[in-house]
Amino acid sequence: MTISVQEADFDTGAEISALTMEDPLAGAVASFVGLVRADRLADQQVGASVAAQPAVTAMTLEHYPGMTEAALADIVAAARKRWELRGVRVIHRVGRLLPGERIVFVGVASAHRGDAFAACEFIMDYLKTQAPFWKKEETPEGGRWVDARTTDEHAAKRWQPD
Repeated sequence: MTISVQEADFDTGAEISALTMEDPLAGAVASFVGLVRADRLADQQVGASVAAQPAVTAMTLEHYPGMTEAALADIVAAARKRWELRGVRVIHRVGRLLPGERIVFVGVASAHRGDAFAACEFIMDYLKTQAPFWKKEETPEGGRWVDARTTDEHAAKRWQPD
């Protein structure tokens, strides 16, 4: 398990390779890479005006050092309890990022694809709702802090026992 909170970009291919390099029992890798979007259209409610959400020119991500890494480690530990995982790599960038730049990488190696897919999705859902990151978008109209989305909360709830 490797967790990094960093300003530097990452090489997705190298991270995937590192997950399985020393483990001949890994038979599957699932990964997710999140990018800075140039617009907020995907977040708008149905019927909302396009003009209501100006273009994003940059995003600044802040975190609380130590607390953030501990929260990410807890999320990964929860995934490891649920699925048989061979390796996990989580990278989350902080600082000022431009549209199209990578924000987050989640990579999961397991013996079989089902565990890899499920654990990768679980980690990402919980990262979006449980990890202490604060995001501020820059737009031509000024800056705005990004609130948690209800869709992220609903995604995380599906992993909770009934």
